[in-house]
Amino acid sequence: MTKQAFVALVTCFNEDETINYEATRAQVRRQVEAGNNIMCAGTNGDFSALTFDEKVRLTEEVVDEVANRVKVIVNAGMPATFETLKLAREFDRIGVDAIAVITPFFIACTQDGLIRHFSTVADAVKAPIYLYDIPARTQNHIEPETARTLARHGNIAGIKDSGGAQETLEAYLDVAKENDGFEVYSGPDHLVLWALRNGAAGCISGLGNAMPHVLAGILGAFNAGDIAEAERQQAIYTAFRTDLYALGFAPAMVKRALYLQDASVGASRQPALLPNAAQDAQVAEILRRYSLL
Repeated sequence: MTKQAFVALVTCFNEDETINYEATRAQVRRQVEAGNNIMCAGTNGDFSALTFDEKVRLTEEVVDEVANRVKVIVNAGMPATFETLKLAREFDRIGVDAIAVITPFFIACTQDGLIRHFSTVADAVKAPIYLYDIPARTQNHIEPETARTLARHGNIAGIKDSGGAQETLEAYLDVAKENDGFEVYSGPDHLVLWALRNGAAGCISGLGNAMPHVLAGILGAFNAGDIAEAERQQAIYTAFRTDLYALGFAPAMVKRALYLQDASVGASRQPALLPNAAQDAQVAEILRRYSLL
């Protein structure tokens, strides 16, 4: 099976914090040209800072720009099942390839509550649903047994694991081996190649915003059977990740790295970190080290 890379696309903003849709479309084109698929309105897309209407229009703009050249997944997850359902139905109408649903945040959920939440959304739409686990941000974790239960739902197609723990990723991969049609996409950038070698369907990467061709290179080399080249590209990706993420919160560092390459992406909405000249100088030095600036 051909493995696939998705980039968790940044949302671009103007100076007044309104969405810059034209700049966002330019980032879509950049990823399509590199050979990567798109995930929009995810963690790196500032989804928690966007309004309902903005998410709908953002998805419409991205789908229109992609024009069926690559796949588009969009995140519909919100704290309440009610609003998640409303978003998912809108995305279904627009015609995305799949809908990701991040675990509810702020509201503490039992595993039974998570099963009801995801199943309700999956029952309501035609587009396949991908579970999205990122417990460090939501404080709710999809246990492997819960994923195993949900994998039996006819419209739940897989899971994006952004937990960062290899043992959890391994447990999700075991679920995939037991359930045909259930796919695992790895979120941690340093585990892309490891995940591919161990049965993942691909990855969904935030770092690919700043280094799209290396991400595409890992997948391309792996799919071509050139493991040595895939290892070489993964080593570059991992080293870049280590250097960049040492400076601060990962999505913020990705946005600044991309901003220094193309200022049209703008900053993030407040109260995200404000631009910092000293930190920007460190990011720029890293970008030059990897021939990205």
